[in-house]
Amino acid sequence: MEHVTRIVIIGGGPGGYEAALVAAQLGAEVTVVDRDGLGGASVLTDCVPSKTLIATAEVMTTFDSSHAELGIMLDGEREAGATDGTPRRMIGADLGKVNRRVKRLALAQSHDITASVTRAGVRVLRGRGRLGPEQAPDGSRRVTVIDAEGESRELVADAVLIATGGHPRELADARPDGERILNWTQVYDMEELPAELIVVGSGVTGAEFAGAYQALGSRVTLVSSRDRVLPGEDPDAAAVLEDVFRRRGMNVMARSRAAAAKRVSDEGGERVEVTLSDGRTISGTHCLMAVGAVPNTADMGLEEAGVRLRDSGHIVTDRVSRTTAPGVYAAGDCTGVLALASVAAMQGRIAMYHFLGDVVAPLDLTTVSGNIFTDPEIATVGRTQADVDEGRIDARVVKLPLLRNARAKMQGIRDGFVKLICRRGTGIVVGGVVVAPRASELIHPISVAVDNGLTVDQIAKAFTVYPSLSGSIAEAARQLQARHRAGDH
Repeated sequence: MEHVTRIVIIGGGPGGYEAALVAAQLGAEVTVVDRDGLGGASVLTDCVPSKTLIATAEVMTTFDSSHAELGIMLDGEREAGATDGTPRRMIGADLGKVNRRVKRLALAQSHDITASVTRAGVRVLRGRGRLGPEQAPDGSRRVTVIDAEGESRELVADAVLIATGGHPRELADARPDGERILNWTQVYDMEELPAELIVVGSGVTGAEFAGAYQALGSRVTLVSSRDRVLPGEDPDAAAVLEDVFRRRGMNVMARSRAAAAKRVSDEGGERVEVTLSDGRTISGTHCLMAVGAVPNTADMGLEEAGVRLRDSGHIVTDRVSRTTAPGVYAAGDCTGVLALASVAAMQGRIAMYHFLGDVVAPLDLTTVSGNIFTDPEIATVGRTQADVDEGRIDARVVKLPLLRNARAKMQGIRDGFVKLICRRGTGIVVGGVVVAPRASELIHPISVAVDNGLTVDQIAKAFTVYPSLSGSIAEAARQLQARHRAGDH
């Protein structure tokens, strides 16, 4: 009888369910062990919910920032304006309704993923997986699955994929309570908009939520321990976003590290007091803690099974997703490679291609595209400005403000730019940044160029629609083309 390869995947997020689909397609017998619902945090508490919330905020911001310039006026807006003629805001958000939609769409997406996976022949077990300590003589591994009632069962696998994701990091003196002090998984239970929201952490998660709640109508204070928001991102893009935040009334506190947060009561009712490391205090009605994530790798028997962990708890993997234990792979946020759903999915697929003997290309982070869903959005791909500035790559850079773009003028877009990075000598496009509404869509042609080694000549000569925002990509390529031909060193 022919042996069927048995795959057990612990974790049902993008790394897990995408790997399951590939393994099933390649003829393996696949079991996914999942605790909370397929889709994982990405679908249930992170990407899908946050971007659904942001979609509502984006509509409000777009209307607020451009309707007057475009000649749109609501009934009664003129009469409701201030004495100096400045119209006051005429639209608002029902946060309870928004959040109910958020949770409904997240569950629907999880159900769709479950249906897709089960149609492919994958078995889904609800429970928590733990890796057995030893590899059997035949190379197989044992996985113990513990369900919600505490009952356990054992599975035998020829290969195991760990795709358990992560959870919000907590400060010892700022524990979320789910009511006033919140992490990013708890905000969707709020029925009313926070009047004064303090967001601690100015990375991607903090910036996205700060911008969204400001657009929805909260007075937002963003506490950043670094010199600027988005310290790990393109500096030009971060500068644009911080300027937009401040211009829209956000209180951005740079070089301010939060040490503690606690609930207090005064004559106005329940509030939150955040204490900074220098002794200053900030008061608000609510506080969102966005201070990073911790990998879900504890108490899984990983180290006992020979899986090496970093001091941070992340699993050490190579470029085909192997861990240091034979037959054990890992994908997604638990590896600490890049906290992107697309990277997790690619890691999971690569793991299955590798173990099952299919054609596989190792993970190449120099072609990864990502997006920050602020307003404006910030999309990036490939090599960065820091790579150029710090001498890791010899390249030319062109940045083209959208203010020059005809379509941007028509739509009332004032903030944003297109940046292209190409190698000297060859003119091959190796990176790009787009700061604009829907930058997540505009980055794709640059991603195609980076992934396929296209040159600025090829980008410049391709037709673009006029007028269009994507025309700025071709224009940036033409400027690089001119410099390339001139031999500008």
